[in-house]
Amino acid sequence: MKYQKKPLSIDKQIEKLEHRGLIFDDKNIAYEYLSNNSYYRLRAYTYPFQDNENDDANHRFIRNDIRFDEIIELYSFDRKLRILMFSAIEKIEIALRTKLSQVYCESMQDSHWYVNRSLFAVKKTSKNGKKADCFDLLYSDTENEIKRSNEDFIKHYFLKYTSPSLPPAWMTLEVLSLGTLSKMYTLLNKTPEKMQIANAFGLPNDRILSNWLHAIAVLRNCCAHHSRIWNRRYVINIILSYNTKYPFINKKDIKNIRNNKFFTVVSCVKYLLDVIDPDNEFKGNLMSIMSSGGKLLNLKDMGFPENWNEFPIWNLTN
Repeated sequence: MKYQKKPLSIDKQIEKLEHRGLIFDDKNIAYEYLSNNSYYRLRAYTYPFQDNENDDANHRFIRNDIRFDEIIELYSFDRKLRILMFSAIEKIEIALRTKLSQVYCESMQDSHWYVNRSLFAVKKTSKNGKKADCFDLLYSDTENEIKRSNEDFIKHYFLKYTSPSLPPAWMTLEVLSLGTLSKMYTLLNKTPEKMQIANAFGLPNDRILSNWLHAIAVLRNCCAHHSRIWNRRYVINIILSYNTKYPFINKKDIKNIRNNKFFTVVSCVKYLLDVIDPDNEFKGNLMSIMSSGGKLLNLKDMGFPENWNEFPIWNLTN
């Protein structure tokens, strides 16, 4: 089928939304808003309230009381939430860089341990329809991210040294993305060093930390690309542990939690943040943002159980 939809003027966008049942209290304000925030971007926030299964309904709103201003409230809530999560994840990313570099450099007595293939598991994956070596892909990603870096210390290394071909771990890990750091940790062989890092984050094993880092990296990318994080199903099913070093979630509650929704990943973020920065104000900031979500915000859509604030991780003061 050939795509044949024509672009719409902003006036026509408003007319289309109104025809579908969205209420506009002031179309001039709506016009100004849509001039700076695209119609298609807002579609992610109107979609859950529209009939998207019945072709004859033409995406009409399933309720007749939804206002444009309420959609904007929801959009603004999501934007504030992304900013909060991005800031929190930054602390986790920096802590991971630090622990990976320090633990392995000190234990291996090797400034360039991250290029030592023997430290990593032998695994294959599929890329472009072909089998590829996971370590080779990791090395390639690492090399590319170093080359893209504009950090002065990276430039200084290449100006001064010709060997090894890449900078030492304490420089390199500082410029790697959380996604690459997560892959690096996951691919490392199961060793006391790998377990040491998991334990330093208050987790019982490296499998759980690998899983959490993967999920948090996905969330971080959503935040970085200004994508919707409200009412989203995430691609990673998070492993929830009840035998963590610090308060998290009781065993009896884990089975009732949807492990691919925002509540699960934000609980993991808060747990790691509490370990890294015990005096953080994350909970208070989150509660403040949630109170600004407006009438359309339903925490259940984000995977929050009814008794979520009774869970040990959310009973803490910070």
